[in-house]
Amino acid sequence: MMAIMVAAFLLGWIAGALWRYVKSRASRGNPDPRDARIRSLEADVRVAHTATEKAKKALTEGTTSLTETRAGLTEKETELVRQARTIEKLRADLRDSVMKTRELRAELADRASENLRLELRLREVETELSVAQASTSMLASGVLKYRQGDNDEDDEDVQASRTGR
Repeated sequence: MMAIMVAAFLLGWIAGALWRYVKSRASRGNPDPRDARIRSLEADVRVAHTATEKAKKALTEGTTSLTETRAGLTEKETELVRQARTIEKLRADLRDSVMKTRELRAELADRASENLRLELRLREVETELSVAQASTSMLASGVLKYRQGDNDEDDEDVQASRTGR
């Protein structure tokens, strides 16, 4: 009985294998169009996954690049603000220097004109002094004698020479 069961089991297994073989040969000749569509969609999904992974990678790289660019831009803006402050400070210093220079030039011109006036006054005083000394030395040497008399013009000359006119 056991032999019959083993024989029946082997016969069933062989019949199933033959049936599968025949069915696979028959299905090769008439492929199901849905299978081709499924395979096509699976290929499209694989391509889409690959493209998605590439896009994610590019997005990550772009985000990193954007972050670096923003940081660099912030640094540049900070530097520009610092330089603008420095320029404004230098301009203010330059304006102050120009105003001080103008004031000093005006003061120098005033001093120069005052110096010129004083020099002219000094020359006048020197001239008067030399005339007075010459008159004194002429009187002392006897070259110049005053006339005493009735002539009023002579008296005026004498008085003018005494007063230094």
